[in-house]
Amino acid sequence: MGLSDSVFIVKENTVYPTELARGPWDPNAQHGGAPAGLFAQLIERAAEPQRVVRLTVELLRPVPLCPLTYHVTGAAGRSVGRWTASLSAGDREVARAYALTGRIDPEGVILPRADEGEPNDQLPFPENGPAFRIPGMPEQRSFYCTAMEARLVTGSVTEPGPAAVWFRLRHPLTNGDPLTPMGRAAASADFGNGISWVLPFDQYVYTNADLTVSLFRMPMGEWIGVDARTRIDLPGIGVTSTKLYDRQGLVGFAHQTLVVRRR
Repeated sequence: MGLSDSVFIVKENTVYPTELARGPWDPNAQHGGAPAGLFAQLIERAAEPQRVVRLTVELLRPVPLCPLTYHVTGAAGRSVGRWTASLSAGDREVARAYALTGRIDPEGVILPRADEGEPNDQLPFPENGPAFRIPGMPEQRSFYCTAMEARLVTGSVTEPGPAAVWFRLRHPLTNGDPLTPMGRAAASADFGNGISWVLPFDQYVYTNADLTVSLFRMPMGEWIGVDARTRIDLPGIGVTSTKLYDRQGLVGFAHQTLVVRRR
């Protein structure tokens, strides 16, 4: 771990997280968006020229800020591929991912005109919007405060309820690799439960145990819009449902399962 321009440094089958991967709950653990984006990058690199269109990340335990070994297995067929990836600290697996990849053929589908079918869902982009800070998050060099830029669209930093925020990675996710569309989407989608909070941070911890991102269109540009709603009903369990956008419109959806406990 150390100062770097990228969130991770990847060498052979080892990943070295930097301080830019740090999460808000434990100074020695990563933010969930960091390994989510990393899994997308690793799988997409293995599956080229196919793209990841569905990614499920299971956070088995806090992902530490220490060297991690990774493994990616799978195969790409003519149209789709199925992949599994894991991150381990020593001999202990800390996170795994399952992905579906698809062959992108821009000439293979005839899209309806803008006035046919359902209208394209849009999320306004605040050109000069206020910087967004989640209440209770420590201000330190980390994935949220340093690696990400965030602009609030709807909702409030001080009131519970649904919220929409645009996110942009300020730093490369991995050294030497351009950021992939799913890498950008997964890294941003993990913020859904934080921006649409319904219980106060100073009284409850509600971390996500997983994240599933499904894209029907590859997002374009640096920014990902995250429009999220959190519901908590069953004792100790919650769900966050999120719409994902680029500046042209809706690109997909994300879901998180939350584990809730009192501090």
